[in-house]
Amino acid sequence: MSTSSNPLRIAVSGATGLVGSALCPLLSQQGHDVLAIRRDDRGSYDESIRWDPGSGLTNPARLESIDAIVHLAGQNIAAGRWNDAMKRRIRSSRVDGTRSLVESMAVVEKRPQVLVCASAIGFYGDRGAMEMEESSAAGSDFLADVCEQWEAEANAATELGVRVVNVRIGVVLSPKGGALAKMLPPFKLGLGGIVGPGTQYWSWIGLNDLTRILAFCVANEAVSGPVNAVSPESSTNREFTKTLGHVLHRPTMIPLPGFFAKLMLGEMATTLLLASTRVLPKQLQAHGFEFEQPGLADCLQHELDGS
Repeated sequence: MSTSSNPLRIAVSGATGLVGSALCPLLSQQGHDVLAIRRDDRGSYDESIRWDPGSGLTNPARLESIDAIVHLAGQNIAAGRWNDAMKRRIRSSRVDGTRSLVESMAVVEKRPQVLVCASAIGFYGDRGAMEMEESSAAGSDFLADVCEQWEAEANAATELGVRVVNVRIGVVLSPKGGALAKMLPPFKLGLGGIVGPGTQYWSWIGLNDLTRILAFCVANEAVSGPVNAVSPESSTNREFTKTLGHVLHRPTMIPLPGFFAKLMLGEMATTLLLASTRVLPKQLQAHGFEFEQPGLADCLQHELDGS
């Protein structure tokens, strides 16, 4: 296993989002220089790089001093009902944004050594209880199609001599945002319960381990291609519900029927809440990554204690 131990200069898009705002301090603590790739001129960490997702970096020459890019930017897929306009924003922010970033890399002579680009386990679609590895085929729904195009745009950087890692992120557990933050209020009131049948698999990852995975992918020169960023212990929705209730010391007796979830959220409910995606982190395990919170109860307790 070849790992870079030298301090790197790392540019991060989406640096102010849920994952980016936790990743940047970790990278700084590891001794790296961290810059934010952002839409405006407000500085973050050492400085920032101006970026327009539609047209790329304002000054691509800034990349000449960058060793690595972690690309996390993208429209929040749970920000609203998936109508045609929202779907266009979700696709464009990922596919077009990644393309513009790679095109900016193409015009400079000295390029970053690695591009670690976010993707999602939505790549696999609804696959029931089947265990998905990085070599498994893509699904056939909207989110799977977006992920496939998203990764293809990132992979174009390999033609520029850049190592590319597509990090397929599972359900991120953090009380500061994402699915868990939305679940906590009703669960704390004792109003939580299973969603739909409860048998669907949710492949999750704690925010702490996710940031460590991203840093690992930057530093480990042997890692490339798709990497499943999920805990080795997937949970069904029923198991997840019972565990969260136990950690919060609250009952979980009020279910959310599948038809009602679809009525409220439409296609988004089918893809994000009712679909079953059981994913294994084979590549991380093969490269020796060690999870700090592989169990759901420990992960939830760690994330909630840290809030």
